[in-house]
Amino acid sequence: MARLKSDQPRVTLSLIMINLVIWLLQVIPGSTLTSTLFYAPLLTVIEPWRMITAGFVHSPDSFWHILLNAYSIYIFGRVIEPMLGPIRFLVLYLVSIFGGSAMVLWLSEPVVPVVGASGAFFGLMGAYLIMLRAIGDNSGLLVGLIAVNLAFGFLVPGISWQGHLGGLLAGMAVTAVYARTRYKSGLSQKIQVLGVIGLIAVATVAGVVFRLPFAF
Repeated sequence: MARLKSDQPRVTLSLIMINLVIWLLQVIPGSTLTSTLFYAPLLTVIEPWRMITAGFVHSPDSFWHILLNAYSIYIFGRVIEPMLGPIRFLVLYLVSIFGGSAMVLWLSEPVVPVVGASGAFFGLMGAYLIMLRAIGDNSGLLVGLIAVNLAFGFLVPGISWQGHLGGLLAGMAVTAVYARTRYKSGLSQKIQVLGVIGLIAVATVAGVVFRLPFAF
């Protein structure tokens, strides 16, 4: 067995493998995994963990859904993970999924289920955009790519543009916190943790106060 090189994006590859394994379990005849893990706003109070688990299940009827998401996550993850480190990258990934679900809660119909890692993918695109801006690099092509992918979600039926938009904004917000506190002092690391927790808290409170009462 070959070992991964130290510069390999271990978290990225692990997340992709988890997604692939879960999809294979989904397509087993009689499997109830999809219905167990998908997210719908109506389920937020009784099963809030679905806001995260939905990012690890995909349409069992389409191999292209999991394939495109896995490939897209790899393309950006292999660049972003070495820049952030494995822990910060994993936090970025998970918060992007949560942000996508939060936007679904705010803007989607209560009973409409959503699945897929595209919220995380959009979060990674948003993160890379902030990184490029932070170092003063040209981000024009990436802005165009984001715009095209967002438009695709609005124009094609059956795609959760809410999840895409929420993931994008969450990824940008988390990376903005990272960028403003990127010095490796203990205080900076604590500020990063508090900043990310604050973002999650704001999204949660906003959902509970402004949207959740109307989801039933």
